[in-house]
Amino acid sequence: MSGENRKDIRPGLEVDIVLKKDQRSGQLTRGVVKDLLTKSPTHPHGIKVRLEDGQVGRVKNIHS
Repeated sequence: MSGENRKDIRPGLEVDIVLKKDQRSGQLTRGVVKDLLTKSPTHPHGIKVRLEDGQVGRVKNIHS
């Protein structure tokens, strides 16, 4: 599942995000969602989240 819809993402979910510094390479970072930072219901590049370890990026994949 992609991370473009805010309703699909909630704290505690394991996700893959792309960090700002990795946007060119597309390298993904896996972690657990702590906070949702995007307020709009959808975003074409992925909903921005903060992981439990403090890293911030846009959600690319959601793991169930």
